[in-house]
Amino acid sequence: MVLEHGADRRHAHRRRRAAAATFLLWCAVGATSAWGYRPFVSTDAAVADPKEVEIEVGYFTLEREKDENAFIIPRVVVNYGLLKNWEAVAEFAVKRSPDAEVNVIDPALFVKGVLKEGALQDKEGFGIAVEAGPLLPSTEKGERRFGFEGIGIVSDKLGPFMFHLNGGLGIQRSTGDLVGIWGLIGELPVASGVRVVAEVNGEKPRREDQRNSVLLGAIWQPWSSKNIWFDAGVRRGLSAGVADWQFTLGLTFGFSVSSLNR
Repeated sequence: MVLEHGADRRHAHRRRRAAAATFLLWCAVGATSAWGYRPFVSTDAAVADPKEVEIEVGYFTLEREKDENAFIIPRVVVNYGLLKNWEAVAEFAVKRSPDAEVNVIDPALFVKGVLKEGALQDKEGFGIAVEAGPLLPSTEKGERRFGFEGIGIVSDKLGPFMFHLNGGLGIQRSTGDLVGIWGLIGELPVASGVRVVAEVNGEKPRREDQRNSVLLGAIWQPWSSKNIWFDAGVRRGLSAGVADWQFTLGLTFGFSVSSLNR
């Protein structure tokens, strides 16, 4: 009887994996106009089209700090187009600490809107967007209260380079203190479907030290006709309060809600 139950569980696990693979394949084939935007902390001045979903999945992240490893598997961001130039954003991550404790971290809900269309919307000049919303309680000790974050975003193109500047304010979950937030992303296409990317970002809590980091990575779209992107990045902490090193792998895909009813 035990062997039968074990076999049933293995068959069920295989079915779930097959279903997940089928769903990702369907999303790749039936994807809409998404724009892969992992592996950054900052963001760009673009949103999902109305009734479209864009899902960003960090399926492997290793953080190394003080010779100890922590794993974040997965980190998920879901974007849903509400109206023209407006979207809702939900995100969370699951972290396994060096002591094997598992917590849901960084849960949040945001509304993001494009106030001025620019290069990312195939228009002249720079684009401007805003994103704001509550930081939800985490299960991690010291992070079990609400917070808030609001930022402004400017995206522009200079020759082959694309830049995204972020700046804003927030309220920390841990202390309730005000925190300043900033970030700058740079992108450079280097081959068909491949972008080399970099980011420098940080935050400054009112009563704590600056927390800065820098990232170098790449985003790859293997099929130009299918909106699925793979990404990889290495992040280096530049100050106390952030991981010494972070290695991350992920993917982004999108689809139209209306296509589910076909």
